[in-house]
Amino acid sequence: MQKKRIGILSYLFNFWCIVWLIIVYLALFPFIFICIKIKKLNRYGTKLTNIWADIFFVIVGMPVKIEHRFKPDRTKNYVFVANHFSYLDVAVGMKVVRNYFSYMGKSSVKNIPLLGYMFAKLHIQVDRGDKESRSKSMMRSKKALDAGRSLFIMPEGGIISQEIPKMHQPFKDGAFLLAIGSKVPIVPITFLNLYEIMPDKTIFWGIPKVIMHEPIDTSNYSKENLEELKTRVYEIIQNELDAYKNGN
Repeated sequence: MQKKRIGILSYLFNFWCIVWLIIVYLALFPFIFICIKIKKLNRYGTKLTNIWADIFFVIVGMPVKIEHRFKPDRTKNYVFVANHFSYLDVAVGMKVVRNYFSYMGKSSVKNIPLLGYMFAKLHIQVDRGDKESRSKSMMRSKKALDAGRSLFIMPEGGIISQEIPKMHQPFKDGAFLLAIGSKVPIVPITFLNLYEIMPDKTIFWGIPKVIMHEPIDTSNYSKENLEELKTRVYEIIQNELDAYKNGN
């Protein structure tokens, strides 16, 4: 992937984005904090993060374009899975997924001031290098699904692909084992161009493009055909990434 040149306008745009990210988040944080402290209000904490993403992307002039081949029922739960090439993925995910959900992501996020606190309390942290942490995260995720909450997992296990926009393989098993175990549909999501907008820690102006795919019923899957399910999801997401790349 060709590296973009960073000019003065890019620096100014990054400054603009950072300022508004902080302003909007600080404005909403007291309400998120209340939702965190009162367990019955937890789902509204997730809703507030949706509102944060709504406001942020409009203010910075980057309206997210979503192609809905499926519109999730907000009264049901799903395991959402997406490719992961950019630091922008999480923020766009908060815009795209409107169900009551938890991210299952790296524990290192908790070190980010304020945002890390919110992530630690509303979402599920996992230290992939710690077997005990992985086990606890899987148990928490299973409980969340069984309680009616959706999960959002990026099964590559991080931004680790060396051939973007080709996803890293093999996928981690967690998202698929959880969906099979709780008989919850998997909804693939393709982040088409976020790696172009934010290829590293610098953000360039662009219109984020996302595809919400039709769900995959997991009721007929088991651990024995886990790899078949992983391959199916991979192909759904990767085919769209390839078509987007070839169309540019």
